Amino acid sequence: FSPGLLVVAGSFAAFRLLNRGLERLVPPPPSARRNRWKWRNIWTSLAHSALPDTHSLSPRRFYLHPEMSNDLVGTHPPGAHSLVAVSVGYFIEDFVDMLCNQKLHQSWELLFHHSVVIICFGIAVLLHQYVGFALVALLVEINSIFLHLRQILLMANLVHTACYRLNSLVNLGTYVVFRMATLAWMSRWLFLNRHNVPPAAYAVGTAGMAIMTPMNIILFYRLLRSDFLK
Repeated sequence: FSPGLLVVAGSFAAFRLLNRGLERLVPPPPSARRNRWKWRNIWTSLAHSALPDTHSLSPRRFYLHPEMSNDLVGTHPPGAHSLVAVSVGYFIEDFVDMLCNQKLHQSWELLFHHSVVIICFGIAVLLHQYVGFALVALLVEINSIFLHLRQILLMANLVHTACYRLNSLVNLGTYVVFRMATLAWMSRWLFLNRHNVPPAAYAVGTAGMAIMTPMNIILFYRLLRSDFLK
């Protein structure tokens, strides 16, 4: 038994309650009323991405605890383990939400993505190892803020606005810096430390990077084509 599992369960329940109440907090515009569950789903995802601990404190932790840069396996500062557990709870909630409300052929990519994240982060929560590595992965959530805002603006039929164009530029910039560069750094770290990581953990990490990298390259191309190459 790991106390982290209680944090995962509490996080799942909290995000589930938030999802149920979001339609009152942020009523959908007329253009989004046909797909109310997706409106709630995106706002729930935005809430997770915008959590202060999810992004801004991740790089600060590496600054305050430079030893993590040399040891992403066994070293992590106080609170980091709980942060990863909260994210696991969110990804499980989002997985269940999509599974219950969206057809499989429409959501299989995200379901696959979430499965990989839940497995990798779940190992960190259960073993109290690789938490530093998971913190690096959470830097991706900085870009997710603008990715979710883009979806909200699309659903609100605000494509032809300065706000959407500005968000598209910031979204693409943060995508390169915090998503693609982060994944490249993680892949490099795994390769350089392959002799220090147990074979099972190395296999899981390598498989995760092999899956996530092409998925993110494809998404980048879709964003570029949709927002800039039309």
